[in-house]
Amino acid sequence: MNKQQLIVELQTHGLKLVEHEIGAAGRKGGAGPSDHKAVTVDGTTVMVPIYNSPAAQSPYTAAIDKTTNQMILQLDREAIGSTTPKAIAPIQFPHQPKFYSLTTADGISYSQIALLHSRDVLATTVLQTCMRYSDTANSCQFCAIGQSLAAGRTIARKTPAQLAEVAEAAVRLDRVKQMVMTTGTPNTSDRGAAYLTECAKAIKARVDIPIQAQCEPPDDFIWFDRMKAAGIDSLGMHLEAADPQVRAKIMPGKATVPVEYYFEAFAAAVKVFGWGQVNTYLLAGLGDSLETLLDVCDRLIQIGVYPFVVPFVPITGTPLANHPAPKSEFMFTLYEQVGAMLKQAGMSSEEIKAGCAKCGACSALSNFET
Repeated sequence: MNKQQLIVELQTHGLKLVEHEIGAAGRKGGAGPSDHKAVTVDGTTVMVPIYNSPAAQSPYTAAIDKTTNQMILQLDREAIGSTTPKAIAPIQFPHQPKFYSLTTADGISYSQIALLHSRDVLATTVLQTCMRYSDTANSCQFCAIGQSLAAGRTIARKTPAQLAEVAEAAVRLDRVKQMVMTTGTPNTSDRGAAYLTECAKAIKARVDIPIQAQCEPPDDFIWFDRMKAAGIDSLGMHLEAADPQVRAKIMPGKATVPVEYYFEAFAAAVKVFGWGQVNTYLLAGLGDSLETLLDVCDRLIQIGVYPFVVPFVPITGTPLANHPAPKSEFMFTLYEQVGAMLKQAGMSSEEIKAGCAKCGACSALSNFET
């Protein structure tokens, strides 16, 4: 099994851990993909589902080789690569970051303000509430933004000063290389762009770190200029699904913003941030067909937007907790064809200044770009 196949398999099936507290703490609940843990496989760090129901049934297990005391990957209790010349190296788990041990002057743990993703990415949800989350008729069925808040693992609103303080410490102590700021959608016409702008100004005044901001398309595209001027280097506006019927079923509130409006926003944002510096999440497995996903990826790439294709991960406690993850064969085919599109267009995750697609850990797509 080559590395491409293995990463695809792990991200669709998940991974069972013998010891859950190995390495840096995993991420349970919260905004965006969750129930993951960072795992380094043959030199590549990826986010792998650990805490959800598919992972509990996964044929992949992480265990300690008692003869070498190294963590190894097993498939159906057999060490992967042990009988083949193309052996996969032992797996590792990134260490708990040093900045997690610090607290603000008012006693808030830094880890409640921002978290380490992958090996060197600082991620935060600046507003941990969303105008749709508590309304089941409008909420995104895959979202768990309120879970980490209810569990006390985060705070509802991170101030610009708190974010700047944590970012400085993460860069200084843990050599963090980029920062991702997302937000729950507030009931304002700017859809969170104004607060992200305020936060970015404070962070960039304190520490020089590339920043991606993520929000829904605002009502006025002048916000893109303001975000760029504040120090935001790249932008994410996430479709999640492309088919209007799938969107209406899975995210009824968000689906009231038409796909065409997203494309208007994408075009305007590319003019500000640059070709390849705007991206969108596409969660494969929610119901979009392979053809639909490939069509929308092609359309996105043509206007300069990087389509960050990610396998849907069912999160415990959400309405889609029992919705199946996509098949690894489906994801492999999707990655191969989108990777070929990116290569032909000369678009690469490496060229993105900051963000989820730059990090790439929640997807295997970057492994298919070349």
